Amino acid sequence: MLSFYNSLTRRKESFIPINPGYVGLYVCGMTVYDYCHLGHARVLVVFDMLVRWLRASGFRVTYVRNITDIDDKIIKRAQESGEPYTALTQRFIDAMHEDGGRLGVLPPEHEPRATEYVGEMLDMISRLIANGHAYAADNGDVYYAVRSFPTYGRLSGKSLDELNAGERVEVDPYKRDPLDFVLWKAAKPGEPAWPSPWGPGRPGWHIECSAMGSRLLGEHFDIHGGGQDLQFPHHENEIAQSEGAHRCTFVNYWLHNGFVRIDNEKMSKSLGNFFTIREVLERYDAEVVRFFILRAHYRSPLNYSDAHLDDARGALTRLYTALRDMPLNAPEMDWDAPYAARFKAAMDDDLNTPEAVAVLFDLAAEINRTHDAALAGQLRALGGILGLLERDAGTFLQFGPVESAGYAPERIDALIAERIAAKKSRDFARADAIRSELKTAGILLEDSPQGTTWRRA
Repeated sequence: MLSFYNSLTRRKESFIPINPGYVGLYVCGMTVYDYCHLGHARVLVVFDMLVRWLRASGFRVTYVRNITDIDDKIIKRAQESGEPYTALTQRFIDAMHEDGGRLGVLPPEHEPRATEYVGEMLDMISRLIANGHAYAADNGDVYYAVRSFPTYGRLSGKSLDELNAGERVEVDPYKRDPLDFVLWKAAKPGEPAWPSPWGPGRPGWHIECSAMGSRLLGEHFDIHGGGQDLQFPHHENEIAQSEGAHRCTFVNYWLHNGFVRIDNEKMSKSLGNFFTIREVLERYDAEVVRFFILRAHYRSPLNYSDAHLDDARGALTRLYTALRDMPLNAPEMDWDAPYAARFKAAMDDDLNTPEAVAVLFDLAAEINRTHDAALAGQLRALGGILGLLERDAGTFLQFGPVESAGYAPERIDALIAERIAAKKSRDFARADAIRSELKTAGILLEDSPQGTTWRRA
């Protein structure tokens, strides 16, 4: 049976949807003031994988992934670049879609932008005030009263006594308690603002996901996901807001993916130790990057380095090599077949992609031994569930920075033709020299009765 590690209960639990056969899923998306980095890529790919597996398991899924298109960082960046904040956010939304598309990320059913749901946020804030969970301060801000919600901290495992104003909570003289957080920010000169019962202003960050999630999926839905860094305070605050407003359980299962790390530090823009997705894709095939992300368990840290990506490229090459000269078809999945059953068991066990990928390699080894086209179709089908192995094998195996190395495909083909002619004229020295030249350039020639093919080393 499908099970997930639930961050809320800190244990693995069988997945039982609220409505049989249907899953409502909300994932916190990007704050669009810059290009997405590899940490964002992990969020995009991991939850795309989750959606693909839920659908392969027979569920109907409504996937919501929001966009934060108004906040302090966006306003600051727009002021620095001298452009309207709407132009800035649209530029980076377009870039995010392009990066996600290259990584094989399917679009969600809904991609709400915070600025489109300000009315829903105002309604929720008003309800929180009426329920005794929020208050309007003299400066025009509205705050959530954290101590009014007795179970605050259960997601992150933090008690109210552990939370103090010194380290994690900014001191604000208008708060009744240092732990309280802002729901509505009073307008400042030159900043975007919306009308509200408390004066012009804009929403705080946390309220947007509570409002958009409940509007698009209902007051109580199945799964909420995001990066591990959002567990506190963002997701903790979402629970307090949503359950304080609606007086019912907000979400049943909380899933968090682990950090991407560089030199044992979390990759983040604030630390300046990040690589954008497009920087990485200048050097590596997008499917290699997706494979690199998915062959690690989604909850484990993911250590970024060129060596790890090179290793991922070599591993994915071995899978594609097993599919070379095999049909492109991916048959209807028979989950009772041995390899498929093992794959399903791994994925049902909290999305255990390392074990699922191991099944793919076992299947590839069997294909190399038997040249069985039916098994090749099964490998394509199983890989396709992860968003992998959907291209022609020859195309993947010949992908690489050939132009920068001075070896465009046309030149490689010409050298192969010259080598064939040299062998026919018994000029074996020239034929061997061509093979050596291409090998030095990272291009391997493979001779067979059907002719000579080439691939990247």
